[in-house]
Amino acid sequence: MRHLSLLRNFTGHFLCLGLSSLLASCAAVGHVPTLEPGDYQFLRTNDPALATAVGKDRAFYVEQAQDSLHFFGQSKTDAPPHRLSYAVRRGRYVVLVQRKFDLDVFTIPFKARPPRGGVPVQLNTNFNAALYFGRRLDFYHVNSHLQLNQRQTPQVRTVGLGYGVFTGLGSTAVSADVLRQVGSGVEYEGFVVHAGAAAIYDARIFNLGLAVGFDQLLGPDGSHWLYQRKPWFGVLFGLDLN
Repeated sequence: MRHLSLLRNFTGHFLCLGLSSLLASCAAVGHVPTLEPGDYQFLRTNDPALATAVGKDRAFYVEQAQDSLHFFGQSKTDAPPHRLSYAVRRGRYVVLVQRKFDLDVFTIPFKARPPRGGVPVQLNTNFNAALYFGRRLDFYHVNSHLQLNQRQTPQVRTVGLGYGVFTGLGSTAVSADVLRQVGSGVEYEGFVVHAGAAAIYDARIFNLGLAVGFDQLLGPDGSHWLYQRKPWFGVLFGLDLN
């Protein structure tokens, strides 16, 4: 009991510090200083000249050099690689997509359990942590921004979307009200192993996900627990500390 209380206190302090950092840095949400070199899929542009130059190619290795993007085509034939440079201009934009796998650690601030066995909707705010693995898409919107000194500089806005599975450990309150039959008669916090699927939104400073999962209560009361392997709905939350 004392260890679980310490874990909850630590999680609460961690979330408070994270939210304070988020509020202090909210202007940076969804922005990165420059486009990282790497493999991208060309999605769209409102510049007809660039659309014509790109043609049917969609896979490129892209580098940013000050106010220009350099595209290096990844040809699957014997034809010479497609190469071009594009100077970002005001009023024009380019949208690129990067696909990759994602591995993250999340907390689960709450789980909502549907009514069951005469017990109404239950909101579980106990300590929960999850290891998430999935597929993600990072969208990069590159355009030109006019500064106060009338100088134009490239601006890169980004958002990440993903989907995947998770598993982890947590705790839940156990009492006679949530057992199909009388258990030990002692109210306590039991350990649960949870797993499920989630959709993730990544704003670079924080990650937020909607999840559906199920729990398995460990111990002798597991087989009598109303919510054993029953679905719940919740939220995943994490901070990007990279």
